[in-house]
Amino acid sequence: MMVFVSRHEHFNAAHKLYNPNWSKEKNDDVFGPCANANWHGHNFEIIVTVKGIPDPDTGFVVDLKRLSKLIRTEITDKVDHKNLNLDVDFMQGKMASTENLIIEFWKILVDKVPLISKSATLHSIKLYETPRNYVEYFG
Repeated sequence: MMVFVSRHEHFNAAHKLYNPNWSKEKNDDVFGPCANANWHGHNFEIIVTVKGIPDPDTGFVVDLKRLSKLIRTEITDKVDHKNLNLDVDFMQGKMASTENLIIEFWKILVDKVPLISKSATLHSIKLYETPRNYVEYFG
């Protein structure tokens, strides 16, 4: 009986999509306003889903307070009100796309979720860049 439990968190961050190997014209053509030399920002929403069997003593797959603290400590505290291209160590040298960002988030959380719950594993991460655009990653 697998149960899926999700926690929703929020952060704000700026970034720029720009390939330095391309001309300005090609960057503008591919990335549009996201290639703005002065950056642009988003109100990101992250949903982390873990899966497991409820603990017989608590009924929990994971204590949501502990999951929230893990997400805040390991993810949102490091990216909130930051420039993803310049200020975030795990994004250095990578295109700051939402797709690459979610992969880095997965790498950070996948081994830490079992440390806060003996029965839980990371199932998926959903990252909204805008209310209509999001990416989802299952590892």
